[in-house]
Amino acid sequence: MKNFRNKIRQKLIYAGYLLRDDAGLSVVEMILILVVIIALILIFKTQLISLVNSIFEKITSESAGI
Repeated sequence: MKNFRNKIRQKLIYAGYLLRDDAGLSVVEMILILVVIIALILIFKTQLISLVNSIFEKITSESAGI
């Protein structure tokens, strides 16, 4: 019984170390940031397309004068 308690105690201590470990936190943050950016792109897709088109039209019209 004492051996069983020691094993449980060791596993709980190890679980505590895993919960405090933040080595993978940056990967999770990057994935969440990418998800937010993709969601914003999908929400404002038509506005972004019209903005990019107008920018390229202005670039082509201004470059013809050079």
